[in-house]
Amino acid sequence: MFFGLYGYVPVAFCPDVSPTSMAGILRGMNMASGRIGIRLAACLLNVSEGRRKDVVEKIAKAAVCKDKGQECLQATVLNIFSDYEYNRSVITIAAPIDRLDIAECLAHCVPGCSIFLFGHADLPKKQSLVQRRKQMGWFNKGASKAAHIIPDVGLAPTSRYGLTGVGASPYVMNCNVTVDTQDLAMAKKIAQFIRGSSVEGLKGVQSMAFPHKGQIEIACNVESFDEHDNQLATGEELGYVSYSILGRTYYYVSPQLIEASIQKLARSHEVSTVGTALVGFTPEECRRCAVYALTNGIGEFWRARGGIFM
Repeated sequence: MFFGLYGYVPVAFCPDVSPTSMAGILRGMNMASGRIGIRLAACLLNVSEGRRKDVVEKIAKAAVCKDKGQECLQATVLNIFSDYEYNRSVITIAAPIDRLDIAECLAHCVPGCSIFLFGHADLPKKQSLVQRRKQMGWFNKGASKAAHIIPDVGLAPTSRYGLTGVGASPYVMNCNVTVDTQDLAMAKKIAQFIRGSSVEGLKGVQSMAFPHKGQIEIACNVESFDEHDNQLATGEELGYVSYSILGRTYYYVSPQLIEASIQKLARSHEVSTVGTALVGFTPEECRRCAVYALTNGIGEFWRARGGIFM
């Protein structure tokens, strides 16, 4: 079974966290498995640090090393993407997995951490990441509210450990489209229109608009969905990609359709798009790279691919 585990760790909110402590967080992915490929988990680890390369690399290395620095090849780091302006990094980790109580495992490994759950980890409600973010005041600038948050696992948030989101879902990828404008209000309307929650939106897409390098970036989380949970209209499947896991079919909207949809909406406002970036991998690419890296014992696969890149 191949599914996605999507985690958030706000490093900037907890500057005292050491690489050793982060190793405890990341070892949640290092689950033992007798054979590669039976059940794989891909973790998109988002950390609030994109300017200190050494810190980001230490966090990534903690995913494939034990406490004393010995390499543990039960996991592989497939990719690291860092954004200097956002001051964030996305680390793609893959590993065999045979247990699902990862949030509880993290809380045990790193006493003091605070975790909220979303997706299939948030049973029985299965609330989305967007819903949980709003509940937790994730984007509120006032850090004073953090002390009043009641986490699902662990203790109330502190300045050292911050707040971590842990969720599970079918595979999630990130697709970001840059619009050549500084009109944030207009870009937010485009982001709202393409969301899967909108009437004419793209299924499985969660999107937000942010200022980025003098322009606006429309950042999209692209979730895979089961054909039984979210039926496609006749002809609509042309813009979606399908893949199968143990006989079940999943779909995700193609980056090309996301780009074309945003281009069309941008043109209606007399602006253009200037680039599209896929952060990490498509589901098929991720599985192929993970199986290759784990089979060949390549813990730092991202280095073999040429370093930190999108």
